Amino acid sequence: MAHSAIDRWGAVERNPSVERLRELLQSLDVEDNEHPDVALKHESEWCLSAYPGGLLVWENAEFDEGTARHMKCVSRERVLVLWLALARGDLAAIEAEPWLPGYG
Repeated sequence: MAHSAIDRWGAVERNPSVERLRELLQSLDVEDNEHPDVALKHESEWCLSAYPGGLLVWENAEFDEGTARHMKCVSRERVLVLWLALARGDLAAIEAEPWLPGYG
């Protein structure tokens, strides 16, 4: 399955390694209010965006109207697990999480 990582400055990398995903999550340690998130997007257009402080947003980039959901206080290791599920196309595993409506 094809997927792409998006860094804090908008650069896109197709099918990144697990180590690269860890680096992207570590980049959240640098304060940058203008570029606050990193994301992983699946070829289906479903996307998981991680923010400093543990906010995680799940949304469909193609049909963003009403699809956004979020969780707060998500550890980076948990984000990585969910990113890997998304990379495999396991959308059901991500949907099973305790999402709250909106962007948080």
